[in-house]
Amino acid sequence: MSYLETHAPWGVQVMAEPGFTAAPYAAPPGGPAYRAMHAALAEAWGTPAVDIGVGGSIPFVTAYGDIFPDAEILITGVEDPDARAHGANESLHLAMFERVCVAEALLLERLAEPGRHF
Repeated sequence: MSYLETHAPWGVQVMAEPGFTAAPYAAPPGGPAYRAMHAALAEAWGTPAVDIGVGGSIPFVTAYGDIFPDAEILITGVEDPDARAHGANESLHLAMFERVCVAEALLLERLAEPGRHF
């Protein structure tokens, strides 16, 4: 809070109430749904998927992980470099969004294959 107060520009008055904190979530890689998602992403983009560390602070995800410890949790989204996520002028690249939709449809198809057990 003191940082915000000392760095407020042009006489801006800062008022904030500290809220709660959320435990981070780290999805364990390598399960069958994870592998199916990687295959779907590779097919939709024509190149292997790459894991990166991003996000992980959506509070209900950690809660779900605690309640359902054996469940695989996959979170997807469109985050091109110019997306400006959560900003007033947030956007998404439509061609990238199309590929995400294709990848998720391919994932659902893979998860519905006979003999798959999750």
